[in-house]
Amino acid sequence: MAFVTFLIPCFVIGTDIVFSCQNIDDFVGASSPGDIVIGGLFAVHSEMLRPEEYPIKPVIQNCAGFEIQIFLQTLAMIHAIETINNSTLLSGVTLGYEIYDTCAEVTKAMASALRFLSKFNSSEGAVEFKCNYSDYIPRIKAVVGASYSEVSMAVSRLLALQLIPQVSPVSSAEILSDKIRFPSFFRTIPSDFHQTRAMAHLICESGWNWIGVIATDDDNGRFALESFGVQAMANNVCIAFKEMLPAYLSDNTFHTKVDHAIEKIVKETRVNVIVVFMRQFHVLKLFKKAIERNVNKIWIASDNWSSAVKISTIPNIRQLGTVVGFGFKSGDISPFQDFLRNLHEKPTDNNKFLDEYIMLLSVCAHLEYYDFQMCISNQSQDDLLQNVEKKYQVWKDDFLNANIEPGFIHSTALAVYAIAHAIKGQCKDRNCKDPSAFTPWELLEKLKKVTIIDDDKEIKFDPNGDLSTGYDVLLWKEIDGHVEITTMAEYDPEKGDFIFEDEEKKKEFLDLKKVQSTCSQHCRPGQMKKVTESPHTCCYECVYCPENHYSNQTDMDYCYRCNNKTYWAPINSTTCYRKTIHFLAWTDWFAVFLLLLSAFGVVLVLSISVIFTKNLNTPVVKASGGLTVCYIILFSHFLIFLSTIFFIDEPTEFKCKTRQALFGISFALCISCILIKSLKILLAFSFDPKLQNFLKCVYKPVPTVVACTGIQVIICTFWLIFRTPFVKQNFSIPRAILLECNEGSIVAFGIMLGYIAALAFICFIFAFKGRKLPENYNEAKFITFGMLIYFIAWIVFIPVYATTFGKYLPAVEIIVVLISNYGILCCTFLPKCYIIIYKQETNTKSAFLKMIYTYSSKSAGSVAVSQISLDSKSSSSRATISDSCKSERNSVNGNCHFQVPGQRLIKGKVLPKNTARTLARKRLSSI
Repeated sequence: MAFVTFLIPCFVIGTDIVFSCQNIDDFVGASSPGDIVIGGLFAVHSEMLRPEEYPIKPVIQNCAGFEIQIFLQTLAMIHAIETINNSTLLSGVTLGYEIYDTCAEVTKAMASALRFLSKFNSSEGAVEFKCNYSDYIPRIKAVVGASYSEVSMAVSRLLALQLIPQVSPVSSAEILSDKIRFPSFFRTIPSDFHQTRAMAHLICESGWNWIGVIATDDDNGRFALESFGVQAMANNVCIAFKEMLPAYLSDNTFHTKVDHAIEKIVKETRVNVIVVFMRQFHVLKLFKKAIERNVNKIWIASDNWSSAVKISTIPNIRQLGTVVGFGFKSGDISPFQDFLRNLHEKPTDNNKFLDEYIMLLSVCAHLEYYDFQMCISNQSQDDLLQNVEKKYQVWKDDFLNANIEPGFIHSTALAVYAIAHAIKGQCKDRNCKDPSAFTPWELLEKLKKVTIIDDDKEIKFDPNGDLSTGYDVLLWKEIDGHVEITTMAEYDPEKGDFIFEDEEKKKEFLDLKKVQSTCSQHCRPGQMKKVTESPHTCCYECVYCPENHYSNQTDMDYCYRCNNKTYWAPINSTTCYRKTIHFLAWTDWFAVFLLLLSAFGVVLVLSISVIFTKNLNTPVVKASGGLTVCYIILFSHFLIFLSTIFFIDEPTEFKCKTRQALFGISFALCISCILIKSLKILLAFSFDPKLQNFLKCVYKPVPTVVACTGIQVIICTFWLIFRTPFVKQNFSIPRAILLECNEGSIVAFGIMLGYIAALAFICFIFAFKGRKLPENYNEAKFITFGMLIYFIAWIVFIPVYATTFGKYLPAVEIIVVLISNYGILCCTFLPKCYIIIYKQETNTKSAFLKMIYTYSSKSAGSVAVSQISLDSKSSSSRATISDSCKSERNSVNGNCHFQVPGQRLIKGKVLPKNTARTLARKRLSSI
């Protein structure tokens, strides 16, 4: 198969497409031989020096900014490999390593990756171009690194050409979980998705919603910012401003943009929480400027710098405020700490990083702790070449241990052990001392299924190649005058919640809530947010919840409506209240007054009954229709008074059905009996033969009463069966429920009242006909007046009832019932009681007969005159009558009677003298 060969790594282009370098081995930072070699990519230096000459040539430059923390990661990888080689894990198979410095530059990292891709045992480091790499054996089998996500993305794309497994202990960008674009990438830390979600959760739990974000302007910073933006939105957190700083310190605009970011922080006085996604050397520069400007905020640290000792030891770091960060979970690193204590005994021939560190110790030994750190970070490789003679003069015990960031050390060791376990799986049935025993893509398949024991727990990569080990929530606290990085809580990515070891740690978390970082003041319970013209949802006004709505938490977007119509809430309410049940209660003063009136009516009925019973045989009682009719009428009045009780107190189904039916039937019975009395009186005193004949046909007391009352019973029965009244809850009153009886059918209710009105009207007509009866016994006149009272009361009732609202609506009907009942009762019985009690001399048979006789005489004379004047056709007859009237006028009670000697004229007929007296006796007996 044809192929093209590439040589690396110093980018001096030749015409034969060969990359050459003066000494390839100078490119390796640390190495050790082994049966299986693992590559390492770490940004031991923070920047690569830029050439000053022009034109720029493709030459890899020296680096500056020695990073202690990342140097420790290279040592952690070496320590893990040595530990594995000294164990029985790989059964005699040794691991080697080649570690390269990327200087935080993609360009240099790509050169290292080319070195990894070069063919095994190629003396010139040639990389073959082939269509199929299935049998290709590269220089290394797997790669640990890189230190930054941006570098890992570039390297992973190159390593994916041969599917060389890449396990990063630090790169956390969410995009690296995409197995389509990065099929051979793994990591021993969670994705930034979990970190940004944890940050947003912390900010939300602390009551902050108006924050600033500062990130580096590279792939890692942009992806972190994008992921955090999504999580912040999901937690109702708004980003007031975003500042992007150049990814490289060598950028000429770096310091200008740092100043601009600080100015923005100072200007936004309502923003007291700043989230920072940056590398450590960026944060270092930012914080120095912030200290100069006396900025005091809460800083949310990403995993890149949350445990950076060189930042926590900045002079006056306490002035910056509080730092809360998220760091990777750590394990037992005591063996590694022991390894560091003996590091000065290690040879440096194959570890240029260690050699450089020792040189830096010599150059910076005279400085204090922080300045010593800065001296190490600020020395370039070119500067160190001038201080070679100071090598090995100084060794600072525990300096490296003091700068350990446990999470990074632990994740680096996990990366090495994950690769070692995958190699173990490959070497079960192969001779792995032979480097060609397996290819990297075969190791990749094993790595996907590998299980590692960490802190007595089994962990393995998820389908995205991530280990969800969780986070430690770190709090920078001042202890004994200096800042220490302590663990405040743990964050569980699966549960999405914080776990506190004890109450003291939880109190530290709660203390963070004392700081306010909101665009608007918190809306209290009883209020809700009203969005203003601001594009941010976190900027709002607080308005009161409207009536029948409530809010019981702070910063609610809307008020809850009270669950159902039985609850209400005033304006600015934090809860709903049960509506008051309103009805005409027994204890209501007006109800008591009406009940007293009804009770008085009952007493009056009973009193009349006693009076009539004691005077049973007197003419007045007999003239009232007899005791039986009186008792029936009085009993109906009693029932009418009794029916008013069912209009009072809490309505029930029974009360609603009973009150109208009882009233309607009782009133119909009462009017029916009075109607019979009217007919009887009219029949007794009527002189018109036609009217008498009609009244005799109609006058059937028992059938008439039964029929008239029965019709009302039928009406009420149909009403109760088909459209029965029921209890209704009326919610039209804002803060109360009005319990009332719904009549079921207004039509049926109207028919019932209309039927009573019809009976009353008939009774009124008949009573009106007999209004000129004897003065002391003129019952028809009082019946007429009673019916008029009834009509007036119910005519007034209709508009009043239709316009009245509330719990006193039943009282309106009670009043009408009482007025009409009292009117009929008093007009029917009180005149007779007055005669019985105070006019006893007129309550005798002779007195009654005399009055009837007088009335009969007057009635007969009137009728005779009328008949004679209508029937006589001769003038002589009219003259005779006229003369007779003039000559024979006999005044009785002021009336004129016509007499012929020895005779009386009644209806034009000649009667004997004693006829009027006989007629009076008959009327007395008939009534």
